[in-house]
Amino acid sequence: MNEKIAVIGAGLIGRAWAIVFARAGCSVAIYDAVPEALNNCQKLLHDNISDLARHGLITETPDTVLARITPVSTLAEALKGAALVQENVKETVEVKRQIFAEMDKLAAPDTILTSSTSWIPTSEFSENLPGRHRILVAHPVNPPYLVPLVELAPAPWTSEETVKRAHDIYTRAGQSPVLLKKEITGFLLNRIQGAVLNEALNLYENGYASAEDLDKVLKDGLGLRWSFMGPFETIDLNAPEGVIDYAKRYGHTYRDVAKTQLPNEWNAETLKEIEGERREVLRADQLEERSRWRDNRLMGLVAHKRKQPT
Repeated sequence: MNEKIAVIGAGLIGRAWAIVFARAGCSVAIYDAVPEALNNCQKLLHDNISDLARHGLITETPDTVLARITPVSTLAEALKGAALVQENVKETVEVKRQIFAEMDKLAAPDTILTSSTSWIPTSEFSENLPGRHRILVAHPVNPPYLVPLVELAPAPWTSEETVKRAHDIYTRAGQSPVLLKKEITGFLLNRIQGAVLNEALNLYENGYASAEDLDKVLKDGLGLRWSFMGPFETIDLNAPEGVIDYAKRYGHTYRDVAKTQLPNEWNAETLKEIEGERREVLRADQLEERSRWRDNRLMGLVAHKRKQPT
């Protein structure tokens, strides 16, 4: 790839996106309104890219990849000549409206403007903009340079051409884009993740299991399958004759269970108890170190999956 990509926001997600595009061969301009964030990002980027090299996930040297990422001091400089802009600023509608209004004025007419927002639909911050046809959500999974899924969630007025071009850019950058056919809060991933969290909180709150054992249900159970196939393929393979056969065998039980799965209120007392269990396992001052461990385990999994046939 030889496009220029603009990354707005030099925090955790912004830096990860910079790696995604630089690794793919793009020149990346990264901008943040807070100078300190820009000053700190180069070392953090180098550490992450070096980890990729140790796992054999890049074919170039870390310095070669890092050289494609240029911190810039103004939004206009970042946007100049960019094929696509990836915004990663504060998660409020007001801030999104402000930054997209600025970018819509400054960016070239054919520049695609995307947001990494986890929850806010595109229509909430693009409706009144002249260039609303070239704006959409491109929601990643943290960290996007290791987890390739990106949810493309356009507004009703986002043009098909914009969606196609964005899909192509993310695909060529090594990501795995999926298209949300119509707007819904939380998109696809967070709604599915929310359903799992809701039931995990209910089971914990009602005394069925510890936080550690509920984590094991995912990491030593469902998560092993889900790392290479989704829920529909899972049930297709879990009955001799596929999906319909599975539904005949177990559908009525799932329906009965679903009637007992009430919305969880995320009670403060429950969360305090979970926090207490987690701090017994991992001190607060170890969270950053453990996050680095998580990323390296993900790198090992990515390296393994790359070696396997599709």
